Amino acid sequence: MTASRRVGWRRHHLLGAVPALGMLGGIVLANRVHPLVLGLPFLFAWIAAWVVATSLIMWWILRLDRAHEADVPAESVRPEADGSPS
Repeated sequence: MTASRRVGWRRHHLLGAVPALGMLGGIVLANRVHPLVLGLPFLFAWIAAWVVATSLIMWWILRLDRAHEADVPAESVRPEADGSPS
């Protein structure tokens, strides 16, 4: 995505908060050693699963951004505020 194609926030960008909520908020619920998952304490397995889920969620957001970028006509794109004179 080029800088000139940025059009602002979209609702799917809020998906970026899901991994943080899952990792940090879920620790309260998953803070136990037993049961073991693949030989790891449950908390470690929980965090490892969220690391993988974070990659998948960010990939999904990227796909949604690219799909939206293809739908945005060029005249509706506002210039990037980079501090350079217009």
